Amino acid sequence: MNATATLPNGTALLEKVKANPRLPMMLGGAALVAAIAVGVMWSRAPDYKVLYSNLSERDGGAVIQSLQQMNVPYKFAEGGGAVMVPADKVAETRLRLASQGLPKSGTTGMELMDNQKFGISQFAEQVNYQRGLEGELARSIESIGAVQSARVHLAIPKPTLFVRERQKPTASVVLQLYPGRAVDEGQVAAITHLVSSSVPELTPKSISIVDQQGNLLSGTNDRSLDASQLKYVQQVEQGYVKRVESILAPILGKDNIHAQVTADVDFSSVEHTDESYKPNQDPTKAAIRSQQTSESNSQGGTPVGGVPGALSNQPPAAAAAPVTTPQPPRQPGQPNPPAQANQPAQTTQTTQTAEKTGPSNSRRDSTTNYELDRVVRHVQQAAGGVKRLSVAVVVNYRTKVDAKGKPVTEALSAKELAQIENLTKEAMGFSADRGDSLNVVNSPFTSDIKTEPEVPVWKQPQMIDLAKTGVGYLLLALLAVFLWFKVARPVLRKYTAPPLPAPTETAAATEAVLLPPEEETNPEVLRLAAKYESDLALVRDAAQRDPRLVASVIKTWMANDEG
Repeated sequence: MNATATLPNGTALLEKVKANPRLPMMLGGAALVAAIAVGVMWSRAPDYKVLYSNLSERDGGAVIQSLQQMNVPYKFAEGGGAVMVPADKVAETRLRLASQGLPKSGTTGMELMDNQKFGISQFAEQVNYQRGLEGELARSIESIGAVQSARVHLAIPKPTLFVRERQKPTASVVLQLYPGRAVDEGQVAAITHLVSSSVPELTPKSISIVDQQGNLLSGTNDRSLDASQLKYVQQVEQGYVKRVESILAPILGKDNIHAQVTADVDFSSVEHTDESYKPNQDPTKAAIRSQQTSESNSQGGTPVGGVPGALSNQPPAAAAAPVTTPQPPRQPGQPNPPAQANQPAQTTQTTQTAEKTGPSNSRRDSTTNYELDRVVRHVQQAAGGVKRLSVAVVVNYRTKVDAKGKPVTEALSAKELAQIENLTKEAMGFSADRGDSLNVVNSPFTSDIKTEPEVPVWKQPQMIDLAKTGVGYLLLALLAVFLWFKVARPVLRKYTAPPLPAPTETAAATEAVLLPPEEETNPEVLRLAAKYESDLALVRDAAQRDPRLVASVIKTWMANDEG
């Protein structure tokens, strides 16, 4: 029986390799040469870079056909979504393809206005300008990181001279976003203002932004507060809370006070213009705008009139004076004479004077115009003013130690609460005219009255979960060790045992001589004896050829016996 034929293929190959020591060297040399050849070929391969990405099927076919005609090597990358060419030919290839108008599906901008034909109509020129403006806006929107592509549609009405027929332009934007990406409200507002600032008389309310799923991204309710306004209200409220808590924390303790503030913020922008006139209160201090004075004076008799002659040239006759009796001198102690005694004399004197001097006319007119007080006031109130504040403050009871050494809590006095209320008003800027409200409550905190007992470490949920996980890993490790020593290791021993040599004629003759006569006829005994002799011969032969192999086999046997 040939024992070599019963060995596995792997063992037979291993024996052949050991019999020919040059074969491993030849295989190693061949592998080294192949590795060097692969490295040289890889180093000589050109470095490919992306020529165009995200091309449509029509543009991709046209680009590939043009590359084949230009004998430019190419390959696909990223699942066929990008066309790659050698890195040193990217710029040249793009220029040559652009001269052929490829790719055609890309957005076109103001370059449409470069190739205007002579004699083009005004309507066609306006259409090209609108297309170029839409393309430029789409390119600007595509520069945002989350936007893969964009399309812009502008509806610009025809200008007219009639005010009633004028219409404002509108715009629509369609966004193609990258998978798994989204745009926030700030980016939507940025796109809205970008488009509105690029078209005259286009308001942000007239712009609609839609994504590839058909979701409307632009806001439709302008009366609601946006994210920036809500954030501003929260900042205002948190600022007042920090003011109140920071001024009361040194007195009561950081954990013994809680404050909440509700702010009513006015986001309306108010612009007020007032013009008032006031009368002049003090003419001496008033400013004179204009003054006009007119005087007229006439003295002497009436000029001579009539026909010249002897009668008119004669001087007037002398006036007849009345007879007056002189008054005797007044003695001391005598009363004054009555006023009526001198009245005729004064009257006569006045008459004589009038008759002596003649008629006299005098006239004086004066007009003065003063400046009026005028006050013009222009007030513009910015948005974001606080209209009203509502503040609620909760103060914890004071903790004290009684005579027995136990901590007890007691309420604050009315004086202390009044002091806390005054400090809070100063911190919040309390204004009764504005309608502010403040409520200070002294109450014990629940966490100070009922304290939960501390849970031991070995009873905490985290430690219990960690222990369960460790036990599971330990069981898996024990199962792996059991499978190795009880299943895998015996199987490996069985298939890795050295082959049995074929029995020789001498061993068979010796076996025949040494066997007792009663066991010669037993085939099982003969088989076992032959196997023993073959094993012994194999061991002897192996010991002569390779003593190290025999030593390793003995060590393996000894290790098995110890296990």
